[in-house]
Amino acid sequence: MDFGLLCVHAHPDDEAIWTGGTLARYADAGARTAVVTCTWAAGTGRAGELERSLEILGAGAPRLLGYADAGKPGSAPGAPRFVDVPLEESAGRLVEHIRQVKPDVVLTYDGYGGYGHPDHVHAHRVTLAAAEAAGYDQLYPGAGDPWRPRAVYLATFPRSVVVAGWEEVFGAPPEPGQTMLGVPDGEIAVHLDVAAWAERKWAAMHAHKSEVGRGASMTLLTSLPERARAQLLGNEWYRRVSFTAQPTATSLEA
Repeated sequence: MDFGLLCVHAHPDDEAIWTGGTLARYADAGARTAVVTCTWAAGTGRAGELERSLEILGAGAPRLLGYADAGKPGSAPGAPRFVDVPLEESAGRLVEHIRQVKPDVVLTYDGYGGYGHPDHVHAHRVTLAAAEAAGYDQLYPGAGDPWRPRAVYLATFPRSVVVAGWEEVFGAPPEPGQTMLGVPDGEIAVHLDVAAWAERKWAAMHAHKSEVGRGASMTLLTSLPERARAQLLGNEWYRRVSFTAQPTATSLEA
């Protein structure tokens, strides 16, 4: 399969939670897959967990920008927080990875960062800037030969799925004015059925042992009703930002 896919995530474990099924599905189909993680430094415990997760998902070795998590200074001793780094600098670091991997598509979070985390929101902005800049020979000339991905896909949720899950968990619809995750259903460009890879995704999530049982996403998923948990593990949804003429897409290759 002559197809390359690069995911850009804020923290170790996001690659599994947000795009684990996609990475495993495309790796099994023979695509080139890779992940850039914006925070945490090599040699830290969570970087080691990331390495195991990527091995499970077939996504190669960790690619770390090495900035600090917004809420955990010890995640990258001596390095600035990712959210404090000028866009020009962090985008340039990411451009280098894009030009090395030469992906057809790049994946990251939607504009809300999935759920509003500042590192996620910043990763969205940096990814869009870098994916566009990577195609210009005038920009970052020392970062490798220009490469233009066809599109960036933004991991998100259809609003109908979010509302249905809310009602299942809380037994009532969200109140008017409640801030909800996701986007209107009509904005979803690609829905991937990754149920066949859900066990791999779950195993990759649990490779992040420091996060299991910490009140983190894995704990939340475990506490969900079975149907809601299966829905989130077995499906991944994306908006599309195109750098070429935009076709009607049914898969990430389109």
